[in-house]
Amino acid sequence: MSNDQRPALRIVNTDATAEEVAAVVAVLSALGGGAAPAPRRTPAWSAPARGVRRPLLHGPGAWRASALPR
Repeated sequence: MSNDQRPALRIVNTDATAEEVAAVVAVLSALGGGAAPAPRRTPAWSAPARGVRRPLLHGPGAWRASALPR
């Protein structure tokens, strides 16, 4: 067999029953080992940070700048 076709599991004990092999396979598959799922992206329009008000700056022209989009 080539390296890319190696068995993932090799039974050494020939006395193993089908139920024992199935139990080992179930435990190993429950452990995972695959890649972690990609994180879900939160759309910008529903981001919780949008509900937080930006600080109101003071100084000359601050009242005009408060109405302009950032």
